[in-house]
Amino acid sequence: MRDTLVLNASFEPLSTVTLNRAVVLVLQDKAVVEQAHPELRMRGAEVDIPAPRVIRLCRYVRVPFRRQAPWSRRGVLVRDRHRCAYCGRRATTVDHVVPRSQGGQDTWLNTVASCAEDNHRKANRTPEQAGMPLLRQPFEPTPADAMLLALGAEELAALPDWLVREAA
Repeated sequence: MRDTLVLNASFEPLSTVTLNRAVVLVLQDKAVVEQAHPELRMRGAEVDIPAPRVIRLCRYVRVPFRRQAPWSRRGVLVRDRHRCAYCGRRATTVDHVVPRSQGGQDTWLNTVASCAEDNHRKANRTPEQAGMPLLRQPFEPTPADAMLLALGAEELAALPDWLVREAA
């Protein structure tokens, strides 16, 4: 399970790693713990450190500039927090605002999370044609925000405020 956020030396979110990998990076002095789990500790024969929740690399890692997060069905569900864009219930599917049969594409701005019932009811129509207004408009998350949203609500709530400015 990936539950440790990795920040670049400039405090930019880079990725998430397993708890074990995070501990290895800290023990090798490649990273420092920025935030630890309050009650969890990692203990060994000669080691006793807090379990890292957020680590920061000691050296800056150059990352190729990525203007937008890659689209995925899972990403849409995570972006919309698994809530249906039509009724607000738990979403399990992805719906195209403009159906593919009418030229709609798999893009962040044309897809929303939807419950199976509303997805079936909307069928091959636009929300206006089906009389089903969207509760919230789809948006395109930045790569950093997409990664933070993927951490999950519980992990996201435990992160420092300066890190989760818009993702929450």
